[in-house]
Amino acid sequence: MPTLRGNWTFPTAIRFGAGRIAELPDACRAAGMKAPLLVTDRVLADLPMVGAAVDALRAAGLGAAVFSDVQGNPVGANVDAGVAALKAGGHDGVVAFGGGSALDVGKVVAFMAGQSRPIWDFEDIGDWWTRADAAGILPIVAVPTTAGTGSEVGRAGVITREDTHTKKVIFHPKMMPAVTICDPELTVGMPTAITIGTGMDALAHCLEAYCAPSYHPMAEGIAVEGLRLVNDALPRVAADPTDIEGRSHMMSAAAMGSVAFQKGLGAIHAVSHPLGAIHDTHHGMTNAVFMPYVLRLNRPAIEDKISRLAAFLGLEPSFDAYLAHILELRANLGVPHTLADLKPGIGDFETMAAMAPHDPTAGGNPIEVTEAVALDLYQRASEGRLD
Repeated sequence: MPTLRGNWTFPTAIRFGAGRIAELPDACRAAGMKAPLLVTDRVLADLPMVGAAVDALRAAGLGAAVFSDVQGNPVGANVDAGVAALKAGGHDGVVAFGGGSALDVGKVVAFMAGQSRPIWDFEDIGDWWTRADAAGILPIVAVPTTAGTGSEVGRAGVITREDTHTKKVIFHPKMMPAVTICDPELTVGMPTAITIGTGMDALAHCLEAYCAPSYHPMAEGIAVEGLRLVNDALPRVAADPTDIEGRSHMMSAAAMGSVAFQKGLGAIHAVSHPLGAIHDTHHGMTNAVFMPYVLRLNRPAIEDKISRLAAFLGLEPSFDAYLAHILELRANLGVPHTLADLKPGIGDFETMAAMAPHDPTAGGNPIEVTEAVALDLYQRASEGRLD
């Protein structure tokens, strides 16, 4: 039985619905911006949706510019370059526009704009966030173009530290976007593999939040409904990218996963983060690969909860039925079953196993994530063993 105590926080103002990207200039003005820097990634920067957003901002009299030096697993150098561009252009806020990487970098750029200490001094450890000069944090408007990370309603960004090849969570309460625009039409053009990978990330967030042992019944309820939405909508949008209702449900589920995981994450993320940092794999798809192996690990602690979840989803009310459902969902969506299928040549299991217990998500797992436990997960995921 968890201790019946907790600190609960819920997200920012969200403008949700098809076509609401048209409200971007108003959202920037509401956040107090006159000259926003739009932070996105290199691929999105060349797409019409970014050009249209910049044109709308400029037509509204806002001095917008674009920064796009953001890679798939963003590193500290991306943030440094973004801060330099923001200061050089005299910008007074950030529009974080794109998938999880662009959202995270945009938020951390707005955060670091007014700081004098190194970025790594603000890792989400204890009260390190209190080291920041809160008055120097610039306002943020978030515009997600994927349905996965939920970073648009979060107070942190995940950035890889290059010298140690470790993913760090940079946190401050004022990194929460002032306004978020969730327009499902922006997700229609995603490649199918990204739709699936980001959707499985949303599923992983909801699932790990649901299974985390801490006390947060509100977040747990949000996680369960998020799981139902993904279960229904992800196969739909993978089959028909233009399904706006399905896209809307996935965008909701992504935000819900982020809200829910303030309850905790777990071993899926703890073993995925080192692998992504070292081998540059897609975060959501990496989570999807590890999902059944971590479910198997946690079974002794979560069997009753998973049985209730299975019943809610219309399955036989048992752990085995839910595990079979996850395996079938992955297979139908083309999710790799093993690490070799994810990316050939993945190794370094001992190195990653030593890193996983220290990942900030490890503490939320129902079973302690030791080095031996992590090594077993890497080996099982490499070999495809669920016995």
